[in-house]
Amino acid sequence: MSAGSWPPKDSGKPHLVIIGGGFGGLTLARKLRRAPVYITLIDKANHHLFQPLLYQVATASLSPGHIAMPLRAIFRSQKNVRVLMNRVAEIVAGEKKVRLVSGDEFTYDRLVIATGARHSYFAHPEWEKNAPGLKSLADALRIRQKILATFERAEMLLAVAQGSAEVRAGKDAIDARSVAQGSAEVRAGTDTAELKKLLTFVIVGGGPTGVELAGSIAEIAHHTLRKEFRSIDPHTTRVILVEGGDHLLMAFPGALGKSAEETLKKLGVEVRTKSIVKNVMYDGVYIGDELISSANIFWAAGNTASTVLSTLGTRLDAAGRAVVGSDLSLSEYPEISVIGDAAHCVDHASGKPLPGVAPVAIQQGQYLSRKIAAELKGKKIGDFRYWDKGSMATIGRGRAVAKVGKLQFSGMLAWLMWSFIHVLYLVGFRNRFAVMVLWMYSYITNSRTVRLITSDDL
Repeated sequence: MSAGSWPPKDSGKPHLVIIGGGFGGLTLARKLRRAPVYITLIDKANHHLFQPLLYQVATASLSPGHIAMPLRAIFRSQKNVRVLMNRVAEIVAGEKKVRLVSGDEFTYDRLVIATGARHSYFAHPEWEKNAPGLKSLADALRIRQKILATFERAEMLLAVAQGSAEVRAGKDAIDARSVAQGSAEVRAGTDTAELKKLLTFVIVGGGPTGVELAGSIAEIAHHTLRKEFRSIDPHTTRVILVEGGDHLLMAFPGALGKSAEETLKKLGVEVRTKSIVKNVMYDGVYIGDELISSANIFWAAGNTASTVLSTLGTRLDAAGRAVVGSDLSLSEYPEISVIGDAAHCVDHASGKPLPGVAPVAIQQGQYLSRKIAAELKGKKIGDFRYWDKGSMATIGRGRAVAKVGKLQFSGMLAWLMWSFIHVLYLVGFRNRFAVMVLWMYSYITNSRTVRLITSDDL
């Protein structure tokens, strides 16, 4: 299949293909609303996802619809955009073609790759089945299911054990008491070990996602569920956050990392810095040489770029990202640009690669829109320059850390800043209003409104 009637025949306008509807791809397409260009936006999902708030879906604070919006709804009135839900299998740069897994292919005049990244298991892909990461709505819903179902399993385990103990106690009056007591002790020991494993959560990776996830799970266990169970005590839940670096939030100043660590400890989280995970199993994890039995291991350490970049035949870095020039294009194919988490782009100020965060992707999308619009008029603009507006990470209810320029904040002020910025960047007024109301309600009541287990597979 070819591009067919898109762009319309004899339109005389170039065809721009954007792969990925994340922050970078979405920003670029929207900014080219009035440009004389036809756009095909290809994404494996039918929605734009606000990834910074994924952990709130995973920890039952928000529903999926609060942080995602259908791409077709976003571009309903933008007539120069066509949205296709599909996966890209290969890019044939020499022929200016994009081939999809469906077997269809499209030609382009210009291509922008904004495919984002997924979690990296550092040459241990087999760990993924035991330690899910958090990159999509499907990931978030699986983690939410796992967290909530864990407490239900623990309650059932202890309730059954207590019931069995009562039955055994009744039998003791008639049967041989020593045999019954010995059996009860063996069962009690088994139940205790299983209960401990169920109520132990291990989060690998002390970046923003790991810190936010650990803080939220601790709040669920120690506050939200405190009075809701009759057999187990959720306050006995153990939450362990593992980080290989010297401090948490390695992209932040050390003082903010230490502040985050102290806040997490107050929430009941065990923080282990300078610790390396050596193996991940279905029922435990080796931290160094120590085995921690756990039924709940979540991965928040490291990223790797989409494998579709390997089909370009261009230079990739260790994380699989395409190395781009100062104008975000490939040296071999100037008509191809790579942005966001898929790009290895060096910051002109620090000389270091830019981080894979939303502000970078948004600014790169904005830059490319100006660059493409200028080129359509036969003009040129300067190189891309990233403006670092600051970094933020939330730790829990009313707690966050933030760096803005040379200023550093922590506590309530940082949390209010974080809340305002994240609501501002959500797509759609309905989502902004709903999230703001939910956060206010959650802060006042210390509750989580979406604690639903929607699968029968427990």
